Amino acid sequence: MFYVVFYDITDSNLRQKVSSFLKSKGLRRVQLSVFVGEMNSSTLKDVRSGLSRLHRISQEGERFSIMIVPTTESLFSKRISIPDEDLDEDKIIW
Repeated sequence: MFYVVFYDITDSNLRQKVSSFLKSKGLRRVQLSVFVGEMNSSTLKDVRSGLSRLHRISQEGERFSIMIVPTTESLFSKRISIPDEDLDEDKIIW
């Protein structure tokens, strides 16, 4: 199944760990805090478990929110982007 993963994390170090973890699981960044990709049930379980471990090390009072939304690649391809362009990962500041 195709998934969209997006997050709101205030701690920069933890945010970087989440980003690296999602990339290691084969997900592709489409915005600074949004990743997409195919995951089978085993990979989804690993992603959920890994993100839960990262949540446990977050500091009290820091924002740590992640949503994993199932969709289809066909539906995702109908997204509307303004402006109409993909993210160039070389331009990511952090």
